[in-house]
Amino acid sequence: MATVLIVDDDKNICDIIRMYMEKEGYSTLIAYTGADAISIFRKTSVDIIVLDLMLPGINGIDVCKTIRQSSNVPIIMLTAKGETFDKVLGLEMGADDYMVKPFEPRELVARIKAVLRRTENTDIASEELVFPGLSINISTYILKINGKAIDVPKKEIELLYFLASNPNVVYTRDKLLDSVWGYDFLGNSRTVDVHIHRLREKLDGIDDSWSLKTVSGVGYKFELK
Repeated sequence: MATVLIVDDDKNICDIIRMYMEKEGYSTLIAYTGADAISIFRKTSVDIIVLDLMLPGINGIDVCKTIRQSSNVPIIMLTAKGETFDKVLGLEMGADDYMVKPFEPRELVARIKAVLRRTENTDIASEELVFPGLSINISTYILKINGKAIDVPKKEIELLYFLASNPNVVYTRDKLLDSVWGYDFLGNSRTVDVHIHRLREKLDGIDDSWSLKTVSGVGYKFELK
């Protein structure tokens, strides 16, 4: 069964999450600071991280950014009600999902299971899509432009891979949210727009035979000419 790293400076919250996860058969590790979370992550194999936004010392966003430099391990962010938190920013930094405190522990368990299922399903696919000047490998999460690997957040690669796997098919923003982020994701269509915008910045002008296209009033497609 998977190992969950729980990161929160509130001991009671950690204990509650631990109790529910271990009841489901998961192994758990606990960190009360951002520095401890990074240390545990580097020394131990974990399958998913539940990460509080507000931590003493290194905050949750910076912990997430540090982990994303070397790993695509799933991360669910926790935020307290009333805290200033840009959900899109959190996802851009590499979080896979988020929950607002106070939360129902059983819902968190369901979210963890859903994120792990999506990760496992993605890992099964060992495919590389190749176009002129572009290759997308979903099993290794490597995006190459003109043969050179570039640093791209996990969700950007998953979104590009999904669109490029179905060239010239137009997808609505809602369909992309469901297919790439999952049916249980609570974000909005702005998330898709932000990811498309960032992908275009990286892919602009590489080759005229393909492009990321906006279909006005509908959504997006990966167009092959």
